[in-house]
Amino acid sequence: MKIAVAVSGGVDSMVTALLLKAAGHNIFALHFLTGYETVENHKSILSEHFKKRGIQLITVDMCAHFQSQVVNYFISTYAQGQTPNPCVICNAKIKFGFLRAYAMKMGAERMATGHYAQIEHSDTSIILKKGIDARKDQSYFLGLLSARQLSYVSFPLGQWKKEDVVNYAIDMGIDKIVQPESQEVCFIRDRYQDFLIRTGCIQQKAGPIITTLGKEIGHHNGLHEFTIGQRRGINCPGPYPYYVVRLEQHSNTLVVGKKEDLLSDRCSVRDINWIMDPPKAAMDINVRIRYRTKAVQARLEPVHSNQAILYFHSKQSAVTPGQVAVFYQGDIVLGGGLIIRT
Repeated sequence: MKIAVAVSGGVDSMVTALLLKAAGHNIFALHFLTGYETVENHKSILSEHFKKRGIQLITVDMCAHFQSQVVNYFISTYAQGQTPNPCVICNAKIKFGFLRAYAMKMGAERMATGHYAQIEHSDTSIILKKGIDARKDQSYFLGLLSARQLSYVSFPLGQWKKEDVVNYAIDMGIDKIVQPESQEVCFIRDRYQDFLIRTGCIQQKAGPIITTLGKEIGHHNGLHEFTIGQRRGINCPGPYPYYVVRLEQHSNTLVVGKKEDLLSDRCSVRDINWIMDPPKAAMDINVRIRYRTKAVQARLEPVHSNQAILYFHSKQSAVTPGQVAVFYQGDIVLGGGLIIRT
């Protein structure tokens, strides 16, 4: 099978390429540019590595798409007083959108990535599942992919554990050339707040800080500096620690309160992408409301085919508009959408 492998230069994508090559597939590697790269010579290192292995490396310029679909989305979401997840959007729009389409034009039958997730193909359905490594599972980041997109992809690392991937890289002698993994947004090198102001798309505008009881206790330098659940940076003395509870964009007001004021028993979700068939009635699910939290039990009540209300079985802290909610039944990903309000 002819397979395109999306490679970033990290250990996961590099091992993915080697595994598929060893399995006898006809593969080529795709490395896409965002316009925010910092390692100038890494492309030549990648090219030399793949050349030695008999793998063609193709560099694809995705700078314009990345700017319009990911970076501008990131900025506009913050400008609306919400907190975005650009990695989920990048997967849906860039990696499994434009890049996958490019791979198909190059004759690939499928595109593979180094995500820790599993996919099951059949004649009638596509099932996306968690990776077996619970600590590394990345199915959350794939929750906005359509069934059609998933029908053309493979995740060879879905049944691998991270330590085994690292050991394989050492055995194959590629551990010294892989790039270190980044835990931050790839296009930001400094503080998010500084990046947002530097773009010129967000103006720094001071406003009042009030408590949930309506008492004004200070002033902030701009709502873009805050996200729900944040404690640092409020700098207002009080009888208890203050946390950001709401960002009121219309009045440029920062609302703060006690930790228990962050608890929500429900939230609304819009622009839902269903990988499985959309439910016609309410159903019990597990949901992750951000990547670094465990899935929690909730009741999903459809409003429209792409909108629903989630009722949590137990109250959740800092449910944040703009973040992605991904729905599960067991290990199976049902779909996901954007949280709009609590």
